[in-house]
Amino acid sequence: MDDYMSLLLLSKGLLFEIALVIFIFGVLLRLFEIFSLGRKKDLSEPKANPTIIGIKTIFTRSIPSYEMMTKRGFLIVNGIIFHVGLFIVVFLLAPHITVIDRLIDLSWSPLSSQIINFATVVTIFSMIVILVHRFTHPVMKALTTSGDYVAWIVTFLPIISGYMAYNHLLLPYNLILALHILSVDLLLIVLPFSKLSHSFTFFMARYYSGTISGRKGVQL
Repeated sequence: MDDYMSLLLLSKGLLFEIALVIFIFGVLLRLFEIFSLGRKKDLSEPKANPTIIGIKTIFTRSIPSYEMMTKRGFLIVNGIIFHVGLFIVVFLLAPHITVIDRLIDLSWSPLSSQIINFATVVTIFSMIVILVHRFTHPVMKALTTSGDYVAWIVTFLPIISGYMAYNHLLLPYNLILALHILSVDLLLIVLPFSKLSHSFTFFMARYYSGTISGRKGVQL
């Protein structure tokens, strides 16, 4: 048990601090790369307000069209379920809120354990569906890269280990909690340098697409 406690203290102490520094550095580096790309100044007169269209695009691209729902409805719904479930698990669980409060002095009311457990199970199931689809759909299987599997693994590990720790399943509590925090440390390190970086860049990407379309007079 002492060994488990030592691992737990290390995972949420020094290793978490190192992971957090790497995460912040990675996010800043990725943002620097994006904003330093630049583009040639467009001297033509805008046909619409680029800023308004850019903001509008953030919302319109976030709402699936009827055509998209007809062709890929199952995957779209599953994606929405996954992201909503992940948001609930990450930001509305009491221990997570405590960690956020300690980091940035900001807190809010958590959800009940029953809702958190339900959201976690749904999220786990949703991620398994995503993985099975990648393995079984010929096109997705061909398009999937090792980076996609890495992103899936480092996202799945904190969720499944967190569920086990929260419900005291299978392994000693201190051990599974330590493994959960270590998986979170790994996620923080990998996130800015992988496809998971879309979690903080997709708003900018959609806004940029909207501003370009706005200048050309394309309504999105």
